[in-house]
Amino acid sequence: MREIWVVDDDEEMSRAVGLMLELLDCRVTAFNSVRPAAQSIVGGKKPDLIILDVNMPEVSGLDMVEFLRRRPESKELPIIMLSSESDDDTINRALSLGADSYILKPITVEELEKAMATAFYKHINLRVNDVK
Repeated sequence: MREIWVVDDDEEMSRAVGLMLELLDCRVTAFNSVRPAAQSIVGGKKPDLIILDVNMPEVSGLDMVEFLRRRPESKELPIIMLSSESDDDTINRALSLGADSYILKPITVEELEKAMATAFYKHINLRVNDVK
């Protein structure tokens, strides 16, 4: 069973995404801000995938992606951005910082499953290519 972290300050959205993930046979941990998730990673915990909202209080999801990609222990962590921000600049920035996928709210189980498959596939290929 995969461990997925959902980082979103909107409790209803976090709960909805969590229910979708449970339908996909995932174990879910929810965070309502970036700081506790970042502290958990620095403390040695790491999920199989993290789903981040872009617009968060104090520290944005984009800042979290940048933080995760700079750290050796989370450099290869699959990351999906989840947001209501649909402008190309935000989407391109998220992907250039290292997000593996960007999905718009509201989401469906099918969209979530496809984004997860894409993120996992990218990281499996990165690890295989590193071995060669």
